[in-house]
Amino acid sequence: MGVDLESISEASSGAIGSLLSTTILYPLDTCKTKYQAEVQTHGQRKYRNLSDVLWEAVSTGQVLSLYQGLGTKNLQSFIAQFVYFYGYSYFKRLYLENSGSKSIGTKVNLILAAGAGACTAIVTQPLDTASSRMQTSAFGKSKGLWKTLTEGTLSDAFDGLGISLLLTSNPAIQYTVFDQLKQRLLKQKLKKADHDSSPVVQSAFTAFFLGAISKSIATFLTYPAIRCKVMIQAADPEDDDDDDKTKRAQSKSRKTVSGVVSAIWRREGILGFFKGLDAQITKTMLSSALLLMIKEKITAITWVLILAIRRSLLLRNGRLKNV
Repeated sequence: MGVDLESISEASSGAIGSLLSTTILYPLDTCKTKYQAEVQTHGQRKYRNLSDVLWEAVSTGQVLSLYQGLGTKNLQSFIAQFVYFYGYSYFKRLYLENSGSKSIGTKVNLILAAGAGACTAIVTQPLDTASSRMQTSAFGKSKGLWKTLTEGTLSDAFDGLGISLLLTSNPAIQYTVFDQLKQRLLKQKLKKADHDSSPVVQSAFTAFFLGAISKSIATFLTYPAIRCKVMIQAADPEDDDDDDKTKRAQSKSRKTVSGVVSAIWRREGILGFFKGLDAQITKTMLSSALLLMIKEKITAITWVLILAIRRSLLLRNGRLKNV
C-alpha cells in the first residue's frame, strides 16, 4: 500500500495548528488546570477563582512558571493531533473505498471520529498525564518529563485513560446537538422561503454560533468527567510536615475515579463537579477556533511542500536508475 499523502498533509497541518494554539493559550490552560485540581479542605480553598492562580504566579515572581510543562504539552498535542487527523482521514478514505459510497453519513462519521480519538488517547496518555502533573506542581517546582514519567509505575503513566476514552464521546455529543439545531433552523427558514424563490443558505456566522453552542453543551455534559480526570492526573502535594506520609496516602487513595468522585461530593457538593466550567468552555472554544483557523491557513502550504518533496524524490530515483 502506498503512502497516503492526503492523510499526511491533513495530519501535519492539524499537528502544527495544535502546537501553535496550545502555546498561545498555555498560561490560561495552566491556571485552569491548577484551579480544577484543587479540592477545598475544611471549607477553605487556596484558589477562589481563576485569577487567584494568575496572581499567585505574579506575586511570587514565578510568571514564567505558567509555562511549566509547555514542552511536554506541545509534544503531546502535536502527536495527538497528528495521530487523530491521520487516523480520521485514513479511516474515512478506507470506508469510502470499501463501501463504494460517495459520502459519509453522520453516524458513520461519528464512529470514525470516535475510533480515531480512542487511538489518540491510548498513544498519548502518558504524555497527557505527565503534562497535567507538571502543570499542577507548585510554581517553580515542576520536574522534567523523564523524571515525571519514571516516578511511578507504568500504570501510573496511564492514569485517567478510562476517562480519556469516555471523553471521546464529546465530539459525538457536539455534532449531534449541532445537527439538531441546524435542522430546526433550516425548517424555520424553509417555511419563510415558501414565499421566496431564493435558496436557503446557512451563513458563516450562524454556523459559528451553532458550533459554539453545541461545543458548550457537550463540554457541560462531560465536564464532571473532565474535572475527575484532572484530579486523578494532578501532582501529589509536596509537604515537609510530620503528617506528609498521611497526606500522600490520602492522595493515593483519591487517584481512583470513585475516590475522586467521593472527595468532590463530600467537600464541595454537586456544584464541585462543575468547578472551572467557565474557564474550560472559554479555553476549549478559543483553542478549537485557533486550531481550525491555523490549520486551514497552512493545509494548502503543507500539501504543496509534500508534493514538492515527492516530486524531488521521484526525480532523484529516476536519475539513479539512469546511471
